[in-house]
Amino acid sequence: MKENIIPHKFKVTKAKRNTLNNHNSFLIWFTGLSGSGKSTIANIVEEKLFKKGIKTYTLDGDNIRSGINKDLTFEPKDRTENIRRIAEVANLMVDGGLVVLAAFVSPYKKDRENIRKIVKHLNFVEVFVNTSLEECERRDVKGLYEKARKGEIKNMTGISAPYESPENPDIEIETEHKSAEENATEVVEYVLKKMQLTNE
Repeated sequence: MKENIIPHKFKVTKAKRNTLNNHNSFLIWFTGLSGSGKSTIANIVEEKLFKKGIKTYTLDGDNIRSGINKDLTFEPKDRTENIRRIAEVANLMVDGGLVVLAAFVSPYKKDRENIRKIVKHLNFVEVFVNTSLEECERRDVKGLYEKARKGEIKNMTGISAPYESPENPDIEIETEHKSAEENATEVVEYVLKKMQLTNE
């Protein structure tokens, strides 16, 4: 089957789209426990970039699982497939010239490494939203931890399923010591440098 798949070479390339947009396109991947603040910070980052005229789009766990990945469970095998599909979608959007923001628990190191392979290292920024389990449970904005403690939710990351913290993230932010606004500003300052086009 694979030998019959021959990608078409289109004349409008990623490089040309980036030149038109006047910025590089890449993926900003926010990882951390549920309730760590990933989506909140990603939302603020996108707002700040949007105001600067940057072409952006945000992918979020609940939105993805309501559509393209609604057939997947939270079992380890399906978690891996969930992340793989998101990475492939993000890769297409990066090729389309967008700065993509993705906020997903993505608990396994091997899955995050696979994202990096799919979109390529040059196009990947890993943001570790480092919030303790205790703080995430205290917030429990969706009531998930309470349900997990009661046994109503299985494979809950941090409770009955593991979270493998990034060892060398591009950015590590601790939400218990800074506001979401301060954390978002830190991310924006980092990625603005990566957006600058070169003459190469």
